[in-house]
Amino acid sequence: MRWLILLLIFVVIEVYAFQAFRAISKNIWLSIFYWSVTFLVVGNCFYRLYGLASRSDYGTPQAFAFGFLIALLVPKMIIIALMFAEDVFRVLQAIFRYFTEGANSGVNYLPSRRAFISKIALGIASIPFGAILYGLYKGKYNFKVLKYTLTFEDLPEAFDGYKLTQISDVHSGSFDNKDKVAYAIDLINAQESDVILFTGDMVNNESKEMLPYVDIFSKLKAKDGLFSVLGNHDYGDYLRWPSKAAKAQNLEDLKIIQKQIGFDLLLNESRFIERNGQKIALVGVENWGAGGFKKAGDLKKAVANVAKNDFKILMSHDPSHWEKQVIHDDYHYHLTLSGHTHGMQFGIEIPGWFKWSPVKWRYKYWAGIYEELGQFINVNRGFGYLGFPGRVGIWPEITVIELKKGVKTV
Repeated sequence: MRWLILLLIFVVIEVYAFQAFRAISKNIWLSIFYWSVTFLVVGNCFYRLYGLASRSDYGTPQAFAFGFLIALLVPKMIIIALMFAEDVFRVLQAIFRYFTEGANSGVNYLPSRRAFISKIALGIASIPFGAILYGLYKGKYNFKVLKYTLTFEDLPEAFDGYKLTQISDVHSGSFDNKDKVAYAIDLINAQESDVILFTGDMVNNESKEMLPYVDIFSKLKAKDGLFSVLGNHDYGDYLRWPSKAAKAQNLEDLKIIQKQIGFDLLLNESRFIERNGQKIALVGVENWGAGGFKKAGDLKKAVANVAKNDFKILMSHDPSHWEKQVIHDDYHYHLTLSGHTHGMQFGIEIPGWFKWSPVKWRYKYWAGIYEELGQFINVNRGFGYLGFPGRVGIWPEITVIELKKGVKTV
């Protein structure tokens, strides 16, 4: 039944989309080219994702097959919307003429208008088509350094001007260019932050995905160290393992890799960073996500050694944790760092003015800085990518946050 539904959807899409080509030109070679590309892209995608390929493999062939399918379908959906709107207009026009001019008025089909609408549809559709192709080849490594300054009245004076760098959602199993990854690591180090914090999802499923990048990530440096937490993908929950022991070993191997890189992995734990006799608490919880996501995070356990009035920075992979549990907790968590959403890797963003992505319909806090009840969260847009092997409008992010002591101004 599922295959029949998918087939029906593709048939409807192609019927409408092909009309646009036929309205402009009835050249047989253009038609052959159209159907050849369509069958090649769709066939390759189904072969890669449902044929011989492993369901756990998010590697280059599978990812690009899916990416090209998206590049093909999104423009066609735009074409469909415009062509369908023209069809609806003609039907409504025919109904109106039926009641005003009589039963013999008929549907007013104008080939010239159809051709004009088709040209408009193809022109508009070319914009997302080009954007998606750019996202596949360039956008996924278009790293952006986003800088914020946050002011707190109760920040210890010794930490006035303290700078942290956050990265999230590496998803190393998706990478296909080590040089670009190395460039990003150099970009992180160039920020010269006091501490580097990683908020989860180092791999897609298996720890071995990170092995080719251990040497590159081992170059990360910060004078107060590197700290990390786990994300939902790090547990291997989305892969069929031969045994529970194999799955458990995979997680242990990932912990070892993080240690080799230099990360202090916080598993419902806390650490203190000290300066001139003053301190701030760095709290790290395991993944906790609303809905069907893993809920291994234990906030109370993580702050067992932290006083209520300590200045606290919380690392929690999924921003829904902040919404559901952190904001209204008895402790006041001054700054929470999350990731997880990727900004859906697709959207429109004009820095400092406007941002939109379909992921906002799933997550209330999905990208950037938010404030609730005097507490801040930064939702990092992600370092890597998953599924769709690219980014369109929502670029990979390196966040730099400077902490300042003072009175907040509105």
